[in-house]
Amino acid sequence: MLMSLQIEDFALIDRLTLHLSDGLNVMTGETGAGKSIILDALDAVLGGKVSGRAIRTGAERATIDATFQLNEPLKAWLKAQEIELTDDASFQCSREMTASKGGPRSRSRINGVVVNKQQLEELRDRLVEITAQGQTVQLGQPGLQRAWLDSFGGEAIEQQREKVAAAHAAYQQASQLLEKRRRMEEQRLQQLDLFDYQAKELTEANLTEPDELDRLEQERQRLSHAVELQQQSYEVYQALYQNDDGKACADLLGQAEATLSSMIRYDSELQPILEMVNDALAQVEEAGRQINAYGEDLETDPARLSEVEARIIELKNICKKYGPTLEDAIAYAKQVQADLASLTDGGQSVEVLEQQAEARRAELESLCAVLTSLRKDAAAKLEAQLVAELKPLAMDKVQFQVKLTPITPGASGADRITFVFSPNPGEPLQPLSDIASGGEMSRFLLALKSCFSQVDPIGTMVFDEIDTGVSGKVAQAIAEKLYQLGQRHQVLCVTHQPLIAAMATTHFRVMKHVIDAPAESNGKSGKSGRKKAANAEANGSADATDDVRTVVRVTPLETGDRQHEIAALIGGNPTEAASFAESLLMQAADIRQAIAPQSVSSNGSKPPAPTAESEPVPAAETAPVPAAEPEPTPVAEPESVPKVEPEPTSAAEAESTPAEQPTRKRSSSRRKTSRSKT
Repeated sequence: MLMSLQIEDFALIDRLTLHLSDGLNVMTGETGAGKSIILDALDAVLGGKVSGRAIRTGAERATIDATFQLNEPLKAWLKAQEIELTDDASFQCSREMTASKGGPRSRSRINGVVVNKQQLEELRDRLVEITAQGQTVQLGQPGLQRAWLDSFGGEAIEQQREKVAAAHAAYQQASQLLEKRRRMEEQRLQQLDLFDYQAKELTEANLTEPDELDRLEQERQRLSHAVELQQQSYEVYQALYQNDDGKACADLLGQAEATLSSMIRYDSELQPILEMVNDALAQVEEAGRQINAYGEDLETDPARLSEVEARIIELKNICKKYGPTLEDAIAYAKQVQADLASLTDGGQSVEVLEQQAEARRAELESLCAVLTSLRKDAAAKLEAQLVAELKPLAMDKVQFQVKLTPITPGASGADRITFVFSPNPGEPLQPLSDIASGGEMSRFLLALKSCFSQVDPIGTMVFDEIDTGVSGKVAQAIAEKLYQLGQRHQVLCVTHQPLIAAMATTHFRVMKHVIDAPAESNGKSGKSGRKKAANAEANGSADATDDVRTVVRVTPLETGDRQHEIAALIGGNPTEAASFAESLLMQAADIRQAIAPQSVSSNGSKPPAPTAESEPVPAAETAPVPAAEPEPTPVAEPESVPKVEPEPTSAAEAESTPAEQPTRKRSSSRRKTSRSKT
C-alpha cells in the first residue's frame, strides 16, 4: 500500500507530505481545489507522462517521493531488478523533473537506483491502479473489454494468449513467404528465360580459372613475336656458350679457370676464387643450353594464335556483361545456377508453402478455440460475479452478459468481446456503450473493479470521482462498496459526495490558498499582501499576481472538522447542513461497524494516524462553518438541497486519527429516521 507521498514544486503544490492509512482514504474539496493534482503526482512518480506545466512556475525542478509498504512478491521483484532494500518494511519511488527548453527532463529512482520506464511500468502494475476521470467512456471499447475479460480469467488465459500470439506470428510468416513465392511465380517464366540464356552462355564459356585471361594475353604475345624471340634466343646462346670468335662467356670463364688453377699451386688462398669461377662457368653453360632449347621449341603457329585471340575476345565479352572482372563473371555464373534451381522448384514450391501456411493456420485456429473456451468460462464467472456486485448498487434487476462473437483469428484470438446489459426488466440486452447512462457507467466500472480486486494482488486502488452522475441511494451504495473494497485494498478516492465522504476511514480536505510570494523563500506571511491581492483581483488590476502565489493545502480532518466539511459539501442552510452531516457520520459509523466490527485494517492492524504536512496558512484567511447543536429537523435528501458556495474552513495544520464513531447517543427511532433520509 501507499504509505506516504511527498511533493515539492509540482503544479500548484509548493511542498506537501501526505501520510495515508489502510482502508478508504477520501479527499474532498471544491472543484479545482487541486485534488487531481495529487493524483497526477502519484501517476507521475510511477512513470506517467508529464508536461512542461508540471513544474511549478518559477521553480527549476519538481520532485515527488512515494513510499510503499513491502511484501514478499515486491521483495522478489526488487531482488530480480538488483535493487537493494533499505529496510524490510518499505521502499521508495522517486522522480525528479527538471525544466528545459524542449520540455521537462526527468529521472526516476527506486531506493535511489536509477530505473527505466519499462521497469516502472512493471512495478506500477504491482502497486497502484488508477481509475481516472472519464474512464467510464472507455467501457464501451471492445478491445478494452477483451483485455478486462482476459485479466479476470487469470494466468490460464494469459498463457494461452501468448501461445496464440506466437502461432499467429508463425502463420503470418508462412503467409508472407507464400505470397512472396506467388509473386515470384508470376515473373517466373520471364526470369526463367533470362536465367536459362545466361546460364547457357556462361556454361559454354567454361569459366574455371580467374587468371585465364592473363595467361592467354601472355601466350598471344609469345605467338605474335615467335620469329623475333627465336633470333634473340640464338644471339643469347652465342654470347653465353658458343661463339665462332672464341669470345663466348663460357670460353672466357674456361680460360680464367685454367689460369687460376695454375696460380693456386703457388698460393692456396686463391682457392675460393677458383670455386666461384667454376660455379659461374657451370651456370653459364646451363643458361646456354636452356636458351638454346627455348629457341628450338619456338614455332610460328598461326592456328594457335587465332584460337587464343578468339578466346580472349570471348572472355572480354563475358566480363563486359557479367564482370567487370573474370572472377566476378564466375561468381555470377554460380548465382544464376542457384536462381535457376529456385525457379525450377529447386527450392520450396508454391504447393509446399501452401501446405505449410495451412498447417500454421490450423494450429492458430486450434489454439484460438482453446482460448475461446477459456474466455467462455471466465465470462460465465464474470457475469455472475458482476451481477452480484451490481445488485447492491441499486441495480438489483440488472441483466449482464459477455457476448463472444467469432472474428478472423489474430494475435489476440478469434473473439470480439462485447459487454451487453439491460438495467430494466423486460428490455433486451444491448451493448453497454449504447444504453448505459453516466450513473450506470460509474456503477458498472466500480463493480468491475471490485470483481478484479478479488483476484488482483494490487495494493492501492485510486478512484477519481467514481461517483459522477449518481446521488441518493446509489451514492450510498457506492460509498459502502468503496468501504468494502477498503477491507481488501487501500482505496484512495476523490469525491464530491457527502455520503461517500462520511464512509471514509481517513478524510482529507484539499483547498487552494493565496499567499504572499515572499513567504515561499522566508517562510513568513502577512495580511497586507493578501488584502492587496484581494483588492487587486476585485478591481481587475494587473498587479493581482505580482506579489502573491496560489498553493494547494491538504488537511486531515478529525470528527468535528469532518462534520463541517461534509456540511460544506451538502450546502444549503448551514444549520440544517451541519445537522444532516452529523446524521450521515453516525449512520456511516454503524455501517462500518457492521462491515468491519473490529474497525481494523485489512491486514489486521490498526491504521496509522493520517497526517498532511505543508506550508502553514494563517487562520485569519479562513472562517469555520458554524456547527449546529440542536436536534436535527427533517431535511430532504442531499441532492435536493440547493447548492451554494461553502464557506472555507480552517487550514491550520493538524494531525488526526481516522474518523471514529460519534459518541453522541441517539434513539433507535432517530437512527431509523436518519437512515431513511439518506
